[in-house]
Amino acid sequence: MAQTLTKIALFLGVIALFLSCNAVKRVPDDQFLLSENKIVVDSLEISDLRVYSQLKQKPNPKIPLLGIPFGLHIYNLADPHPDSTYQKWLHKRPKREKRLVKFLSRKQVQEIGNSYVGLNNWLRKSGDAPVIIDKEKAESSKERLERYYASYGYFNTEADYKITPLEKKKKRASITYNVNRHQPYIVDSINKEIASPVVDSLFKASIGNSFIKSGKQYDANDFVDERDRLTIQFRNSGLFHFDQDYVGFEADTVNTGHKANIKYQIPNREVTEGDSTYTEPFKVHTVNEIRIVTDFSYENRNETPTDSVEHEGYKLYSFDKLKYNPKAITDAISITPNSIFKDIDRTLTYNQINDLKVFKYPNISYQEDPRDTTGTKLITTILLSPRKKYNLGVDFDAYTSTIQQFGIGFSSTFQIRNVFKGAEILEISGRGSVGSSADKDGGFFNTSDVGGDVKLSFPRILFPLNTDGFIKKYMSPSTEISVGFSAQNNIGLDRQNLNAIFNYRWKPKKIRTNQFNLANVQYVRNLRTDNYFNVYKSTYSRLNEIAEEIGYDFMDVTSEDPTLGIPNEANQFIDDILDNSGPNTVSPDIYEEVLGIAERKFRLTEDNLIFASNFTWTRDTRENIYDNNFSRLRWKLESAGNFLSLASKATGQEKNANGNYETLGVAYSQYIKGETEYIKHWALNDDNILAVRAFGGIAIPYGNSNTIPFTRSYFAGGANDNRGWRAYDLGPGSSGGILDFNEANFKLAFNAEYRYTILGAFKGAFFVDAGNIWNVLDNESREAFRFNGIQDLKELGVASGFGLRYDFGFFVLRFDIGFKTHDPGRPVGERWFKDYNFSNAVYNIGINYPF
Repeated sequence: MAQTLTKIALFLGVIALFLSCNAVKRVPDDQFLLSENKIVVDSLEISDLRVYSQLKQKPNPKIPLLGIPFGLHIYNLADPHPDSTYQKWLHKRPKREKRLVKFLSRKQVQEIGNSYVGLNNWLRKSGDAPVIIDKEKAESSKERLERYYASYGYFNTEADYKITPLEKKKKRASITYNVNRHQPYIVDSINKEIASPVVDSLFKASIGNSFIKSGKQYDANDFVDERDRLTIQFRNSGLFHFDQDYVGFEADTVNTGHKANIKYQIPNREVTEGDSTYTEPFKVHTVNEIRIVTDFSYENRNETPTDSVEHEGYKLYSFDKLKYNPKAITDAISITPNSIFKDIDRTLTYNQINDLKVFKYPNISYQEDPRDTTGTKLITTILLSPRKKYNLGVDFDAYTSTIQQFGIGFSSTFQIRNVFKGAEILEISGRGSVGSSADKDGGFFNTSDVGGDVKLSFPRILFPLNTDGFIKKYMSPSTEISVGFSAQNNIGLDRQNLNAIFNYRWKPKKIRTNQFNLANVQYVRNLRTDNYFNVYKSTYSRLNEIAEEIGYDFMDVTSEDPTLGIPNEANQFIDDILDNSGPNTVSPDIYEEVLGIAERKFRLTEDNLIFASNFTWTRDTRENIYDNNFSRLRWKLESAGNFLSLASKATGQEKNANGNYETLGVAYSQYIKGETEYIKHWALNDDNILAVRAFGGIAIPYGNSNTIPFTRSYFAGGANDNRGWRAYDLGPGSSGGILDFNEANFKLAFNAEYRYTILGAFKGAFFVDAGNIWNVLDNESREAFRFNGIQDLKELGVASGFGLRYDFGFFVLRFDIGFKTHDPGRPVGERWFKDYNFSNAVYNIGINYPF
């Protein structure tokens, strides 16, 4: 309790320190620090961020909820004249400099001054300079507001502003902008003035898709969108020389009664030859010839290719012997011979060549065919620069965890490109780690984990039937075959894991990705099943409590606190209870609990064979890692065991003693699993971001299984889930996380996080997480574990908290503190804010954002 109060006092002390700092320390006496902007439109104060973005000055950013301008205080810590301050201090006493030089050296004395200057420069650079009200910028903001509303048809907008000093805070003031929009203008008549017949014909064919419509309020964005629409349409209809500068508009608003009469203006093509310029109508161009150089480099740019081949109208060249199957190259090119020029084909070709991952910096250019007298034929040249055929990568890592006090890991990947001359990629990787665990006997490095994978990728669909009819080549189809093996030697059950995957991947649209795992096979073998009760200690403790409750006669009678021997006595005790050969005082509740322990032990120690297929559909609008305004929707459907079930029945195979079919001596898993996830990010003002996530998943066993394999089940808690609980500690349901590793086959998770900038690369966040796991439609009978309907949503665990991040550019280091806000494991009526303190908080460290 004392430690908690100390932490809280320290936290409040830091806040008080910043609140006591003088924010206007660097503000001149005759000026004001901007404290707030207000925009009043037609007598109503608004909060539209798009409107506020027009203002030239914004208040210094503050930490949300606390209201502290952290960056401003950092800036104010800096000495505005560090060099002169240091010199003044150095010479304040006549002999100070002489004594310092004698004690240190003149160079070190100078370095002390340089360090002082550097520190203050860093504070100024890292902090936020005070935003001092500038009347010229306020005037500019007023004009920008008028232009902003004029772009929406309010051509007669009038705006002004007022600077109001704060009464209780000196040298601070707010600015209120008053905007009167008046009556907006409406689009009335729409006419056109188009010089080229082919342009006029294309324009008429798509006029129904126009963004500019009669009777609609004038909106400048409609004209931008319309210019883009027409440019895209024309450049994808053969008009090679067309660009958006040719699309113009004339708006007549003089004496029209608040109506805008619009005229499209598209002139002929302007041609410059030497010193003369003339115009001519636009023409439709076609691609006459496609030339592909497969091994281009800057060094061989002036040389003549020595090898060439023609394939389906494409001409491929190479300075050395051609190393690629022509079809593998041409399948990645959407530009086709004797087709109309389309700008989209070039974009698709860039994407598809990059997806091959065997070339870098592709270059695609067009020029008019000098042999053509009509001036409508084009020659396409595609220059491809191969990546290195062989690539080796090695990574090392050091880590700690709750199981291993210290560990060292490594991984290495050897990559071979263009293995079979069809742009295939072969990857051979190995990984391993050694660690030190106090829970296991042996030397210092007493745990290990080794494994390896072989993966072969093909830039096409490998299937007996032709899939080109519905999986087009512009979708960048690929096939991947991988095989992997790993072996663990730790304090657990020591597992061997063998997996094999055969999957297809293609992108129907820019923001859409489909992945179909035709076969996903996993075999898990547990080697040290006798060690079960040494690993799952909570289960073992409860088993001992039950034995004491029923008066079990322990074998170890010499101990004051006897326990069941591992593994023989513990296993025998379970068998005695379930065989009704134990003490006759066993109640049905005890019997059911021991049965649950036995079934869980069997499930976690049995070998698993999973033969699954799954399909994943993903829609992601994120354009790059810097895009902070996007959404991502993913759903996945998986089915396992059906093929093996059909084979078992077709061959007349007999079931084992437990009523299950076996393959290779293992009862295979059979289930169906579905899950969906939605993520949305909103970019707010001052680089702040609001991010939300929703996830739901369920796995239903049937046929050959009555439970879900541990590797396919769900857990809750952890740095990327519900941060008020450690991984595997939350749920199932209202059970209170009584097991060592709590998992179930149904999960709901919801997250919301507000991210903001504290100082430069230092970021902060406030978050709320909600979720839980339950058992449903399986053999779990304990009511607290099960989901029986919508009323069980009251068992959602809720966590809230805050965190710090440091953005290194290529990754983000994250530290979060989560507090249990609603704990479904506590009795009803005692679930809210009962453990909301630092002593019961969960501290999470992670890499990159949780969602």
